[in-house]
Amino acid sequence: MIRLGTRRSALALAQAQWVAERLEDDVELVPIRTAGDERRGPAPVTSDKARFVKELEEALLAGQIDLAVHSAKDVPAELPTGLIILAVPERADARDALCGAPDLDALAEGAIVGTASLRRRAELLALRPDLEVRDLRGNVDTRLRRLAEGNFDAIVLAQAGLDRLGRGDEGSPLDPAGFVPAPGQGCLLLEARDADETAFAATQLTDHAATTALYIERTIVRRLGATCHTPIGVHARQEDEHSASVTAFVGMPDGSHWIRDELSGEDRVLGLHVAERLLAAGAAELLAAAELAATPR
Repeated sequence: MIRLGTRRSALALAQAQWVAERLEDDVELVPIRTAGDERRGPAPVTSDKARFVKELEEALLAGQIDLAVHSAKDVPAELPTGLIILAVPERADARDALCGAPDLDALAEGAIVGTASLRRRAELLALRPDLEVRDLRGNVDTRLRRLAEGNFDAIVLAQAGLDRLGRGDEGSPLDPAGFVPAPGQGCLLLEARDADETAFAATQLTDHAATTALYIERTIVRRLGATCHTPIGVHARQEDEHSASVTAFVGMPDGSHWIRDELSGEDRVLGLHVAERLLAAGAAELLAAAELAATPR
């Protein structure tokens, strides 16, 4: 029996059920409430992403669960001592989706767009500085309901989340070459204790292309020292057995300054190469300014 830890949200439970159905061992789902789930009401757009994984990692280290399933984009670049990434299953759709309009060009000047993501805010304003981007929080159903109630002209969500909840037709996917997804978006990450064989069967879910792409994306994030306060998008795609391509974006939350890069090459070193190119173009200074602008005072 594998005790599989998950957040309590509808999306997290759907993801955990997807994993459980593909494991050969018997699985017990263990829903765990995280700090992110406890948040109520308006919140700053700069809150710590680790709030979605901390309690699950503590449960792993305490032996209360054997395996944790996360949305990979929620997992910080550095894992706690004693924990490892055990598997990365096949990636779902990595793209962002615009709900409420077929594409960004269809939005009227000054349209109100909702998102809780600094990266999405930065990319929206970089492409359409006339838009009014407002904070929007809550689960997927809550956000779609607020759109339907007329609080926003459009909202941006992850296409993978919509698909997993059976609402995929409510979003219009945005081209990742122009609207770069978050690092790890569309990926699930299975985390376990190092050297603990209890959940070893989960390695059967490993997908080489998804693992390679996630490794490249997390390498760039780690090298840049990016945090939840720094708007960064990275999308890697494996081209063949040993090569991949990457699109990356870093920018200010207000869309006033940004850097984009695209590169293809050997997958083992591509992440570092892209990170160094971004740093040479001024990414460190831009991200430092973005963090300063986003951090509450």
